Amino acid sequence: VTFSGNEGPFATLKFILHVHVFPTDDTEPADNVKAKESITSAVKGLESIAPLVRSIEETPEPISTQVQGTIPSWINGNLLRNVLKRLDTLLHNTNDNTTEVSVYLFHHSYNHWFDGMAMLHRFKIDKGQVTYMSRFLDSDAYKKNSERDRIVMSEFGTLAMPDPCKNFFQRFLSRFEMIQPTDNASVSFVKYKGDYYVSTETNFIHRMNLENLETLEKVDWSKFIAVNGATAHPHYDPDGTSYNMGNSYGSKGALYNFIRVPPEKKDATDTLQGAKILCSIAPANKSHPSYYHSFGMSENYMVFIEQPIKMDLLKIVTCKLRGRALSEGIYWDPKLDTVFHLVDKRTGEVSSTKYHTKAISTFHQINAFEEDGFLMLDICCQDDGEAINNYLIQNLRKSGEALDEMYNSLSRPFPRRFVLPLNITAETELGQNLNTRPSSNATCVVVSKDKVFCQHEDLHGDDLIEYGGLEFPQINYDRCNTRSYRYFYGCGFRHLVGDSLLKMDLKDKTLKVWYQKGFYPSEPVFVPSPDAVEEDDGVILSVVLTPSQDKGTFLLVLDAKTFEELGRANVPVNMAYGFHGAFSASA
Repeated sequence: VTFSGNEGPFATLKFILHVHVFPTDDTEPADNVKAKESITSAVKGLESIAPLVRSIEETPEPISTQVQGTIPSWINGNLLRNVLKRLDTLLHNTNDNTTEVSVYLFHHSYNHWFDGMAMLHRFKIDKGQVTYMSRFLDSDAYKKNSERDRIVMSEFGTLAMPDPCKNFFQRFLSRFEMIQPTDNASVSFVKYKGDYYVSTETNFIHRMNLENLETLEKVDWSKFIAVNGATAHPHYDPDGTSYNMGNSYGSKGALYNFIRVPPEKKDATDTLQGAKILCSIAPANKSHPSYYHSFGMSENYMVFIEQPIKMDLLKIVTCKLRGRALSEGIYWDPKLDTVFHLVDKRTGEVSSTKYHTKAISTFHQINAFEEDGFLMLDICCQDDGEAINNYLIQNLRKSGEALDEMYNSLSRPFPRRFVLPLNITAETELGQNLNTRPSSNATCVVVSKDKVFCQHEDLHGDDLIEYGGLEFPQINYDRCNTRSYRYFYGCGFRHLVGDSLLKMDLKDKTLKVWYQKGFYPSEPVFVPSPDAVEEDDGVILSVVLTPSQDKGTFLLVLDAKTFEELGRANVPVNMAYGFHGAFSASA
């Protein structure tokens, strides 16, 4: 045992412990587990997925993969994945069966699934062959953590503790400093003006070189428009114009801002120049705005979903002073309605009509389109908003009955359609269902001036319940976004992470399924075939992880029409389960 810093009651201790490492079983009292109305039967005997949230190493040089079956030769491009690398403890392997652990009397592990350092993955597909590489995002958060061998930058669910090398008085004063927004862009790949960036939900994004996954440039949204962040799910018009949403925070509270980014560059150094705030909407409660992860877009409208997942701004700005993570300032208020706001994406005009529904939560929208004087909004949603606070690392590492109880306590996400009437006037009759189309059982009723109450219709049959609902939805985006469509794809969630791939046919609400026990596929990415005629002519790409096998990762290729496996490319690496990605076609 050694002392560093000032000696006395507040001295920093450093240990070197030699320990055998065994799996842990984080249990939770059964009486803390709430039953959800949407669960029809309890699941038992879930496999531990702890290996899917472990620390992994980068593969900075391309390596070959072993192809089984056939990967169509017409696929030419890069499947990009943004995956979290876990920094659990400061581990250094030794030559025996022990692990040397440098343990500080301060925080040394991440708490939440959203917190780990971003690692970027590239599967390069060319003429039926696949190479793989991965690199850590060269963010300031990653560099500072690496240099000091501890968590320096606070993340969503993890508060960085004061520097142990500072004296007590300095550590005390540091609690009065504001938390700095992280640039750990660990959510997705996005595209602006033809360039690829990685993004999270703060004001920082990073421009990337797809050839070697080099981090080229850190870009700050707030240098171009007055926002404090933007989502990692922008939408695109066919001409390349990008749309997004981001909050701003000032002395008068929060605003929801609708953003447009032009499609063209003026020169090679251009990033977000020309970005514009189309309009801003004040939250119902300016000190408790809604959290949102994405938004909808039809041909003429942006659709903002103001849901009852709320952010307590006072708790968030004082979280460092209180010694609490930012995530503890986010809460679910089931007493509130969910409200849909429509904004004309060309003029920025906000519709005076507000569309209400019961309290739901949503992370991802599927599609939105206009038809017969209505806007159809298709989203994956659930009947409570606790999910964001349930994905703690300790929960993802549970096993046995504790894991079963954790999973069974969660509400399931299901695809639903809301029908929003666009032509509401002073003469529109109150109390009548305006959706009279025989093909839809959704309802929309004007209940007062500028207020419509909507009830959804399910975009699935009862068989989806068997697969745990659906999330990470994807469509044939270039062909179908903002248009009427027939198919969407996603992951089934018969576990805490996706454990199947699903294809939904909206014509008759039937499913096609790819499932193999013990395999956990990522978000499906649709790639259209070059001679496509029908909407589902193409392939589905997904990265599949196998927690029971060391280095059992593979890239899966499915025929999007039949949902049958065409081939797979086995990659001799371990990978953590992540969120989103994109396919970048080669020129």
